[in-house]
Amino acid sequence: MRFLKHVLALMSLSLGLVAATASASPANPVLGTDYTQLPQKLVTDTAGKKIQVTEFFWYSCPHCNALEPTLEAWLAKQGDKIIFKRVPVQFDPRFIPQQKLYYTLEALNLVSTMHAKVFNAIHVERQALDTDDNILAWVVKQGIDKAKFSAMYNSFAVNTEVKKALQMEEAYKIDSVPYFAIDGLYMTSPLDASKSLPSNVADSVLFAATMQTIDSLIAKAEALENTKVAKTPAKK
Repeated sequence: MRFLKHVLALMSLSLGLVAATASASPANPVLGTDYTQLPQKLVTDTAGKKIQVTEFFWYSCPHCNALEPTLEAWLAKQGDKIIFKRVPVQFDPRFIPQQKLYYTLEALNLVSTMHAKVFNAIHVERQALDTDDNILAWVVKQGIDKAKFSAMYNSFAVNTEVKKALQMEEAYKIDSVPYFAIDGLYMTSPLDASKSLPSNVADSVLFAATMQTIDSLIAKAEALENTKVAKTPAKK
């Protein structure tokens, strides 16, 4: 079953089943070890104006939850250097309620205050935020207007975002989470970063290495963009 394949991939990260690769490092990531490259660059929302970093995630994923504090700290240091985009995945139709939850929070400008709370509710408080009814009951307890949330949750706009998310997931060939796309071309994840580290490394080290790899790939993407600009003939 497809769902089990993703779970097993995530479990392998925790168990440290991937051997270390001496030639690779987060500061000097190696293609095929620390990151992969898509055959063709995909169109991003920034259209070359800024580097876009896209996180594919799932609220119920324990690794996405564990990574979140490191990711938030990294984002705080980026300022307006990059454009960051979150994409909730749909490995199974049962993921749709959580996709709608994220896009509703985004539409209501509540991601900054509620995103971490969703992770906490699921992974610390052990609440089952996996159905429409459970999600609605939970958000009402958080002080969010029930009618306003419900209208957006069931709106055409949110359902459209869910469809777009699935299209992106398929275009980037996402088969595990968390996974990151840098400028529509480079792909990396904690699972990839673990290949350059000793087995059974602490999560804090693994996640720091992941973000350092992303920093290196951002620099690589910027260099590529600058090369394209330099090669573009000046208009007369």
